[in-house]
Amino acid sequence: MSRRKYVDPSGKSLEDYPRPSVAVDTAVLTLDPDLGLVVLEVLRPDGKHWVLPGTFLHERETLADAVERSLAQKANVHGLRPRQLHVFDDPHRDDRGWVLSVAHIAVVRLEQLVGLTPGATRLVPVVPTGRLYGHDDIVERAVAELRSRYRDNADPDRLLGDTFTLRELRHVHEVVSGKQLQADNFRRAMEGLVVGTDELASRGRGRPAELFRRRDIAVN
Repeated sequence: MSRRKYVDPSGKSLEDYPRPSVAVDTAVLTLDPDLGLVVLEVLRPDGKHWVLPGTFLHERETLADAVERSLAQKANVHGLRPRQLHVFDDPHRDDRGWVLSVAHIAVVRLEQLVGLTPGATRLVPVVPTGRLYGHDDIVERAVAELRSRYRDNADPDRLLGDTFTLRELRHVHEVVSGKQLQADNFRRAMEGLVVGTDELASRGRGRPAELFRRRDIAVN
């Protein structure tokens, strides 16, 4: 049984209306011990510009599949589950034409990016420099969203393991926020968000510190 072609009250079909190309772009954020909060960039085919990994949506392809394909093909990154961040719909934002970008964000541990394609990928600090070819606004939005999540939650993206010391937790929050946090104030802020395990950390020098875990609280 053939499907009847849709026609609106003005007599036009969907094909009669101009439509933008749809792209996906992903801000992959992680913590580097030397560089701090960094974002993954890939080199464009022209060999001149660095951008976020992204691609145009193929016919009948889901956004999630397009994101997965772009990360695999552009950066050799697999197994991530980025979440939608924002739709950037300024019709003049892309010099190639009318492109609607559905931006995504993935916050991962550094070891999840060990297979990056040499020479075609890099991890750089998120500080805006205007270096990204049309994607600085996506990175800025991704960083703001990340910092908002960490403001009232204990490492919600699990950049640490299941257990951690308060010092380790505070360090992660400092790197994410981009500022130093006072130890006593941070401890009070984490009350109710973490639970002691009655175990001590054996790693590193100095007096063993108590290990904590995240309290099971739903995070949007």
